[in-house]
This record gives sequence, structure tokens and C-alpha cells, in this order.
Amino acid sequence: MNHGTAGVKVISILGEDYSIKAPAGEEQTLLDAAMMLKATLEDTKRKYPTLIGDRLLVLAAMNLCSQQIDMKKQHQEELDRYQEQVSATVDTIAKTINQG
Repeated sequence: MNHGTAGVKVISILGEDYSIKAPAGEEQTLLDAAMMLKATLEDTKRKYPTLIGDRLLVLAAMNLCSQQIDMKKQHQEELDRYQEQVSATVDTIAKTINQG
């Protein structure tokens, strides 16, 4: 990964260079995303050594999307559980206030 000028980063993926301009303040996020993609590509390549090029890239992207969907579901389940806990606490407080 080479660092360009004016927010443009040159990222090498599967031997191809991509010049990507990151929004101000998001340069590190872009670099982290590139590192994550490269790690996923390496992992996918280990699991499927015969895959190359676009097929490897698409399978790696699908794996990342699948992980994102799983994390989103888990996050929503946690939010729902916390909302239930807050609602139960509010109900308990309301009952206590009404009894007093």
C-alpha cells in the first residue's frame, strides 16, 4: 500500500493497483478495510488454492458480506435485549413510584 497525495491512497489488491480517495478523516478506515480485504483474500486462498482472480475476489467479498450480516444480526439481537432490560427497569420504577 502506497500513500498518495491529497487523500488518495494507492492500494494493491491481487497485483492490481487501485487509487482510492478517502473522505477527510477516513484515510485510516480505508487502509484498515484494505488490510481486512487482503487478510480475507489470503484466508480464502488457503481454503480454495485453485481459485484465482475475480473468482477469488468475489468469494472473499461474499465471506466479508456474510460476516457483516452475522454481526448486524447479533448487534440487533443485543439492542433488542437491552431495550427489554430498559423497559423492564422503567416498568419497575413506575410501579415503585405509583406504590409510594
